[in-house]
Amino acid sequence: MAASISLRPFWLRALKLAAVILAGLLLLPYLLAPLYLFGKPVSTLMLARWAAGARVERPWVPLEAMAESLPVLVIVAEDARFCRHPGIDLVEIRDAIGDADSLSDLRGASTLSQQTAKNLFLWPGRSFLRKFLETPLALWLDLVLGKRRLLEIYLNIAEWGPNGEFGAEAAARRAFGKSARDLRRNEAALLAAALPNPTKRNPGRAGPGLRRLAGIYERRAATPRIAACLAPRARH
Repeated sequence: MAASISLRPFWLRALKLAAVILAGLLLLPYLLAPLYLFGKPVSTLMLARWAAGARVERPWVPLEAMAESLPVLVIVAEDARFCRHPGIDLVEIRDAIGDADSLSDLRGASTLSQQTAKNLFLWPGRSFLRKFLETPLALWLDLVLGKRRLLEIYLNIAEWGPNGEFGAEAAARRAFGKSARDLRRNEAALLAAALPNPTKRNPGRAGPGLRRLAGIYERRAATPRIAACLAPRARH
């Protein structure tokens, strides 16, 4: 009896320490997010490949050094309401839940903010736990970073090729042998169309299906409504 009583404070301290460590891990992305207003962030997948000794190619390119059509086409392809939602799209979530038979069908409800949160701080794959952690973090990133910076980070950390290519510059070089700055509109559309499955879709050797999808995105991107939210923040 005495031994069990003496052990109790040890287990209580251990539980408290574990709770503090867990809380710190959960809060760390929120503390780091404001720092990502500057610098050249990397993704967890990039870090994992570096740790495993695998190839990583990610030349960072500022948003203004990319072809103007590329950010717009990526928004059209991946998150059409990007400029109007606060990080999560309740309209898309509602529609996706109504149409989904399983979690794997819910990709359409994942905004660019959520994808950036996942890429920066979480892990690939599909799980309710990741979605649970990703959702408030996406709201925070959208608030702290703003649309333009958030999109710039996404376009530089998204996996965009089968052999460690990350970001628009590496994707453009692999697919078309040119810089992201020099992409023609149809090439930018093909890169955007490849994003859902970049390890299998090759925009440099696009088949009829990928070209058809890229053409749809080109037509949808013809409207000017997206440009306003990508304007640089005013400096005071």
